[in-house]
Amino acid sequence: MKTISTFTRSIQASFAVSFVALVTLVQACGGPGEQAGQSCAAPTECYPDIDQADLQGEVLCLDKVAGGYCTHLCETDADCCAVDGECKTGHPQVCSPFESTGQKMCFLSCEKDVIGDQEETAYCVEFANAAFGCRSSGGGTENRKVCVP
Repeated sequence: MKTISTFTRSIQASFAVSFVALVTLVQACGGPGEQAGQSCAAPTECYPDIDQADLQGEVLCLDKVAGGYCTHLCETDADCCAVDGECKTGHPQVCSPFESTGQKMCFLSCEKDVIGDQEETAYCVEFANAAFGCRSSGGGTENRKVCVP
């Protein structure tokens, strides 16, 4: 009888872990916040609520990020959220080089002056995507703190 009880608890624990993983995956694929950072397979899947030609730069689906990452090119922070409907939450985005691409792109900011006393990762999870954290954009001397996986 003791073996069956232990086996049942083991199955229940496995189910609970699987359920949490599934919920996390569903959240990561959809994302709770901005269009920048949404998953994609091609740029045409990005910014579906607006005409991409209205954006301040070419739309990109970054394949360096697992599941893709919607963003667009920019020159300044003002180019991000410049079009009505581009940004949904009102949380600031920044224009920053991404890793070694040599191109500046829009990302949800998680810089201290934006998030205040909030914990960085919790901020990114809440306002960008459940699979995101706050890290340097990797853009050399123009690094910014942004929400990315």
